[in-house]
Amino acid sequence: MPTADDAGADASSGARACYDPRDAYDLDDLERAAAAVLPRDVRDFVAGGSGRERSLAANREAFDRLYVTPRVLRDVSACTTDTTLLGRPARLPVAVAPVAYQRLLHPEGELAAARAAAAAGVPFTVATLSSVPVEEVTAAGGTVWFQLYWLREPGRTLDLARRAQDAGCAALVLTVDVPWMGRRARDARGGFALPGHVRAVHLDAGARSAAHRAPGRGSAVAAHTAAAFSAALTWSDVAELRSLTRLPLILKGVLAPADAARAVELGVDAVVVSNHGGRQLDGALPGVAALPGVAAAVAAAGGGCEVLLDGGVRGGVDVLKALALGAAGVLVGRPPLWGLAAAGEAGVARVLDLLAAELRDALGLAGCAGVDAARELDVTRLP
Repeated sequence: MPTADDAGADASSGARACYDPRDAYDLDDLERAAAAVLPRDVRDFVAGGSGRERSLAANREAFDRLYVTPRVLRDVSACTTDTTLLGRPARLPVAVAPVAYQRLLHPEGELAAARAAAAAGVPFTVATLSSVPVEEVTAAGGTVWFQLYWLREPGRTLDLARRAQDAGCAALVLTVDVPWMGRRARDARGGFALPGHVRAVHLDAGARSAAHRAPGRGSAVAAHTAAAFSAALTWSDVAELRSLTRLPLILKGVLAPADAARAVELGVDAVVVSNHGGRQLDGALPGVAALPGVAAAVAAAGGGCEVLLDGGVRGGVDVLKALALGAAGVLVGRPPLWGLAAAGEAGVARVLDLLAAELRDALGLAGCAGVDAARELDVTRLP
């Protein structure tokens, strides 16, 4: 099965050097630019979902059916996108979501994306399956969160949490919707495996692992995570993690209001309403459809838990809709990868610049002088 080997990476780097991200006027432009330089297997790994990809498609369809009722005759001359996330200032109600193996898309991988996020004033989330060590990412500055998967050896999970804390991370993001990787047909059909220059640096001490060995059939990356991840994660583990870290704790992958209420009871600082970008249970409710119920449950439970949204965000108007439905902010996953593939750090910076410009435009045209005012807007779902 062909992969993005070093020669392919060199070729795509040359193509990236020819692309000026200022030529992108929306995120779709950057998606097309990324598709032009990425090998097909990597493109499918980034773009694909699980099963028949119904939840993947539904994430966008759900956003597209939502319409905001703007308010008028309000002073928006000093409209601002500034806010706070988990008590820290942010220039946008946006964080860069955790995504594995970003050196698949650019030689600098997570480091380039993190520098762009720091310059944009938004949090960057380092994944357990990052291809760059967390210490290098935090050294780039800015607000950095660390995403945890619960591993078969719980002690290794807690070691990673301590390592992230020692490295200067500002929060832990525990992903709770991956007892194992969802069945992703695009990866399985191609026998997707990592090239030699990319590895999960927080898990694999050597240069090669099961993720690099293409199986006879199926995805090597899925086989690797099946061997590493635990399907036994429960609320008692969340309570243990909460008791062992001083960092804010975020649970990512919550869709049920009852689960959100339980998180508040355990002292969780934020929940991310998410169906994992349509990459886990195919048929899972889109995050934006679950958002109002989760936000109501968190408010009823009290405790100051923030509600964030992940999945399907493709522009500033989507951020506005999420705010109006009760989110404190959103996470964006695939769009920064498009920017990274197309133009490295400058491409990710362009993604965040576009989101900032589009959100300010959306806020002002909706009659909102700032992020807090967006939460007063009415949103209607059309059939």
